Amino acid sequence: MSSNANHSHPSADAHGHDHHGGHEAAHGTFKSYMTGFVLSVILTAIPFWLVMAKVIPDPAVTGVIVMILGAIQIVVHMIYFLHMNTRSEGGWNMMALIFTIVIVIIALSGSLWVMHHLNANMMPMSPEMMRNMP
Repeated sequence: MSSNANHSHPSADAHGHDHHGGHEAAHGTFKSYMTGFVLSVILTAIPFWLVMAKVIPDPAVTGVIVMILGAIQIVVHMIYFLHMNTRSEGGWNMMALIFTIVIVIIALSGSLWVMHHLNANMMPMSPEMMRNMP
């Protein structure tokens, strides 16, 4: 029996072949991927149903609900498919989450602001004027 039997190969650590050291992020299982997939389908079907069936008469409320469900779907994708949590990668995943949240807030609020101002500044047209349009 050699004295090297209880020690790891010296080049394994140097080349990063230590498979579990420093990797706190869990790799996805079939169950976690299926959970994420089912949640994603549900979070896509609900807004589709809300809009197509006109369940809520007020379009503003429907829009807010669709945006909330979209934000929840982003979180589902980040957790179940990108395996992001607060413990892995030395906290860098948390920074990526914060960055993603900031970008989503900027995109959603900017889009709503632009659409509101486009609608408010649009020249009003009567149905007769629209019929005469080229």
